[in-house]
Amino acid sequence: MTSRSLRLLRTLPIAAACGVVALLAGCATTDESAARPDAAQLSGTIIVSAAASLTDAFTTIGDDFVEQHPEAELTFNFGSSGALATQIDQGAPADVVAFADTMPMTTLEDADLLATAPQIFARNRLVIVTEPGNPEGITGLADLADVGVVSLCVDTAPCGAFADQMLADAGVTVPGTSISRGTDVRATLTAVTEGDAVAGIVYVTDAESVADRVDTVDVPEAENVVASYPIAVVAATGNVALADAFESYVLSDAGQAVLRRAGFLGP
Repeated sequence: MTSRSLRLLRTLPIAAACGVVALLAGCATTDESAARPDAAQLSGTIIVSAAASLTDAFTTIGDDFVEQHPEAELTFNFGSSGALATQIDQGAPADVVAFADTMPMTTLEDADLLATAPQIFARNRLVIVTEPGNPEGITGLADLADVGVVSLCVDTAPCGAFADQMLADAGVTVPGTSISRGTDVRATLTAVTEGDAVAGIVYVTDAESVADRVDTVDVPEAENVVASYPIAVVAATGNVALADAFESYVLSDAGQAVLRRAGFLGP
């Protein structure tokens, strides 16, 4: 095993995901005798299924974690929280889950698929993103009604459900023919950065990740929606010690510092 081992995946079909776990099974180890092993005892592989909006922060956290535990390997599966929860509910492999909303996590908890009670580790807000220079002069949600193509997440993803809620609460109706739906927040953002949409609604953290390629228009706190991010260990994990250690690292001061630098609000 390499001294630093970190792999990234997008949301996987169930069959493909199960193939991944079959490949990984040979290198995963379980140490049930030690709930909190030291660095020398942490080894093997875990799959972390996480919201797409966590891509940058969790990649950094993963690098830091593996640096401390060189015999550990993390495989990240980033995608829409709703899609990830459905995969896991239908048997796809995962050891740790971290979502952009509490509802997908509640689905797994109600199905007795979690080994630990979910804990909120971060929060996030929504923001309007536009093409550089904001050529349409967008100043707020009301302008999205007739500005052209607006990119939103699918309504099964938290970013889509939150955007729909925010627009409805503000009394803003964007014609269906003017809405482009991304499979997750990163796809939604890409529609704006590549010029397929004149504006979009994404998380603040995702907008900051491409600050040189978009302009942002803040949504007032009274009109905004704050997303709470829960994390938990999956009951079917084959490496309890490593999964528990990664969850603890995300909740630690070190993990929280990375999240704050990425623009997330504290829990």
